[in-house]
Amino acid sequence: MNFYEEKILPHLTDCACSVGQLMKLRKRIVPRAEGVVLEIGMGSAVNLPFYDPEKVERLYGLEPSEGMRRKAQPQIENSPLDVEWLNLPGEEIPLADNSVDTVLTTFTLCTIPDWRKALGQMRRVLRSDGQLLFLEHGEADQQAVRKWQNRITPVWKHVAGGCHLNRPIADMLRETGFEVVELETFYLPKAPGFAGYIYQGRAIVAAQS
Repeated sequence: MNFYEEKILPHLTDCACSVGQLMKLRKRIVPRAEGVVLEIGMGSAVNLPFYDPEKVERLYGLEPSEGMRRKAQPQIENSPLDVEWLNLPGEEIPLADNSVDTVLTTFTLCTIPDWRKALGQMRRVLRSDGQLLFLEHGEADQQAVRKWQNRITPVWKHVAGGCHLNRPIADMLRETGFEVVELETFYLPKAPGFAGYIYQGRAIVAAQS
């Protein structure tokens, strides 16, 4: 990683992902995690205060950025949770098959280069009765907004750590073997439409046909 990605981007990302209205959304989804939990793109551990320590047996934090892990360390040291870092990208989850009860992904699927491989890895490690909780931004429901998303994304991803504005989150999950059993979509108030269309919900491993 270069200086911008390692020293500057973690602070910009942390600020952007911890504004008040996003924290309210995190507070709704994160406490639903239970058992052995794998958080994809744990970043600066902004979700950590919202986990229910009575429900979480162990928390794996997948985060390839050393800058982000360093920024998260004070939060982890003060947390009652048993947290273990996994220093690999989402495409390479170093856990056994069927070993996780909950996968959590919050504003992460937009940045993973090979999202098909990463979601396939999440499905592999998730138990058959487990759950994937997601809170993401992505492709909007209005054609005019989607047009701007498609125009802006090529430049945006270079300055925003690989973030794609136009990924169809629910379709991505379905394409990689998940069944989306809960889904809310909406525009985030006071956010620009091209970056503020939210997907929030729950998915399970789809039954084999």
